[in-house]
Amino acid sequence: MTDELRQRVVRALRTVHDPEIPVNVYDLGLIYAVEIGDGGAVSIRMTLTAPNCPVADKIPADVERAVRAVEGVSSASAELVFEPAWSPEKMTDVGRLDERVGKLVTHF
Repeated sequence: MTDELRQRVVRALRTVHDPEIPVNVYDLGLIYAVEIGDGGAVSIRMTLTAPNCPVADKIPADVERAVRAVEGVSSASAELVFEPAWSPEKMTDVGRLDERVGKLVTHF
């Protein structure tokens, strides 16, 4: 059940986008860890592309809201961390292949 729930959580994470970069937070590499505890409690360690991101409050709240909506999740919490720092190398292959991002990631 945990593998299936993890897949549903990842699908939910892929619906959350950084408003400044047209890639979802999962493929952008902002999600560092997803832990699923007993009873469906989900803990997420995540970062932002920059510590002074203007939407620093919005993105973690959107992540929590999307994950809480997943069937089988009883609670969701997103912890914002900045170590290790985000870099374009953290993006998934899907994120790197998104042509819309090509020029954006060279600015980080």
